[in-house]
Formats: sequence, structure tokens, C-alpha cells
Amino acid sequence: MKILVTGGGGFLGQALCRGLVERGHDVTSFNRGLYAQLDMLGVRQVQGDLVDRTAVIAVAKEHDAIFHNAAKAGAWGSYDSYHRANVVGTANVIAACRAHGIGQLVYTSTPSVTHRATHPVEGGTADTVPYGEHFKAPYATTKKIAELALLGANDANLATIALRPRLIWGPGDNQLLPRLVERANAGRLRFVGDGSNRIDTTYIDNAAQAHFDAFEHLAPDAACAGRAYFISNGEPKPVREIVNGLLQAAGAPQVDKTIPFGVAYAVGVACEAAWTVLPLRGEPPMTRFLAEQLSTTHWYDMTPATRDFGYVPRVSIAEGLKRLRASTLYGGS
Repeated sequence: MKILVTGGGGFLGQALCRGLVERGHDVTSFNRGLYAQLDMLGVRQVQGDLVDRTAVIAVAKEHDAIFHNAAKAGAWGSYDSYHRANVVGTANVIAACRAHGIGQLVYTSTPSVTHRATHPVEGGTADTVPYGEHFKAPYATTKKIAELALLGANDANLATIALRPRLIWGPGDNQLLPRLVERANAGRLRFVGDGSNRIDTTYIDNAAQAHFDAFEHLAPDAACAGRAYFISNGEPKPVREIVNGLLQAAGAPQVDKTIPFGVAYAVGVACEAAWTVLPLRGEPPMTRFLAEQLSTTHWYDMTPATRDFGYVPRVSIAEGLKRLRASTLYGGS
């Protein structure tokens, strides 16, 4: 099959492209940049912006399915920039499917669409955990809008599914782990609260596998069509254990310092004000949304994903940490 991947140059995007090529598919990646790693995989690259509907419709021509993985992530930025990338971009992908009669659309969403301040989630599913409201971050707001639009597009001609992987990590991670390592090395990393809140995470190979499993089962009459699913390793652990396990695998200092939630939230308020008023670069070190996320228990039940499209995590956290430790990216053998 000919498959289009949006955002194929990113961490998960490269894993999707690699796995699809290994499965014998002809893969095209639509990116804002160009990536040597994709060239090495034999992936055709087309450079463009998801906001450009004409370009998205053009690149989708003659493809059989789309993995819509591209998004603007992060904890800071203008609402318009997130809306254009996440909402308008997703609408354009749906339009491309309609224009060319593409029948399968697998969407990478996020558990953040269900975020509700400090409300914990323990063993939740998409059927039991409602969408969040009054988000304090444009990322969560716009991903919710996009997910609802995508699931609403499911019909007899286009089968859609939304996957919500939680905190993806592993060799090749250029987002989560590098930030943790940088802050730990600088002595600026703290747990919000005591670090005992349990969270789910997802090893990169498992995150990609969930997409492949969903794709292989996706059809207009499939149980998974038009539905959203949480994805993780299914091994909830205290955030302290997860963070220090990742840091140890990367050869970085362990962290034991904490900051009370109230203080972190106040710092987030101050940082947001400063980054709004002053011409400061990059993302603030803390936001209200981050303080809530970092201090709250969030773990999910994989039963619906297993039942409806056979997803079972294949790489445990322990095995994933071994692979991370051994990866050449972090100086292993």
C-alpha cells in the first residue's frame, strides 16, 4: 500500500515510517523540513506545511491511507499557532482523504485532551474519562478540537481512529529525555509534590506498534472505527521512579528535590506573565498546565485497545531502559 505519514521526521514519525517500510509499504512523509534518516529508510519526502490545504491535498494523491502524526506540541505559544497546526492541519488532512477517496486515517492524539486540573485518572478508558474543559494550554485545547473533528469524520467511506499515547520515550527521543537530562545536569529539576503520583509512559516501539495494530484492523465496520484509545506500556509507576530510571539510563544525575504544588503553580503563573509581557525566548520552565500534569496521577486501562485491535505492549519498561542505556545516542555500546 501507499501510505502518507505527516510529521514523519519526528520521534514517533520516524518509528512509524520505519515500521511501515519494514512491513512492505510505499511510504511518503510530509514534513516542514527534510531528514537524512528518512532518506536512508527509502521514504519519499515532500516538504510543506499542514496549513496549506492545496499542498496537503496534492501530496495525498494516489495514497491508500494516512497516518496523521504531525502536530504542534509543547507547553507554550500563541493559540493561533497551535490552532493553525493542529485544527486547520487536521481539517486539511480530512479534506485530502475526501478528495482522493482515501479510506483509512490513523490519528496521533494525546491524553491531554482529557486533562482536568488536578483530577487524577486511575485505570481510565476513553469511555470513562470525559474530555477536559477550561484548558490552561493551547496544545490540549486544539488537540481536543482536532480529535473531535477527526472522529466525527468517520463514516462508510472513511474509517478514522484516534490514539492517545502517554509520554513516549526511548532511543532517538529528541524532546522529553534531552530536557530532563539538561535540567538534571544543571541541578534545576524538581518533582512537583513528592513524586509519588503514578503515571503511564509508552516505549517508542509500543507507541508505533499500537498505530500498526489499529491500522490493520481499521475499516468502516470495525469496532475501533470512530473511537479514541489511550495507549501506554500498561505499567503505571511513581513519577519519581520513571524520571530517575530515564536519567540513570542516560547517565545523568538522579533527582530527589521537590517543590510543593502550590509553589510550582505560582511559579507557573509568574512565568506565563513574564513570557507574555517580555520578549523572552523559548518555553517557560513552568506553567500552570505543567504543574498540574506533573503532580497528578494519570494511568490508563489498555483493555479497549487490546479488545478492539489487539494492542499488547511488547517492550516492558525494564527492557526499554536497557535498550535506552545501550543506545549509541547516549554513549552506550
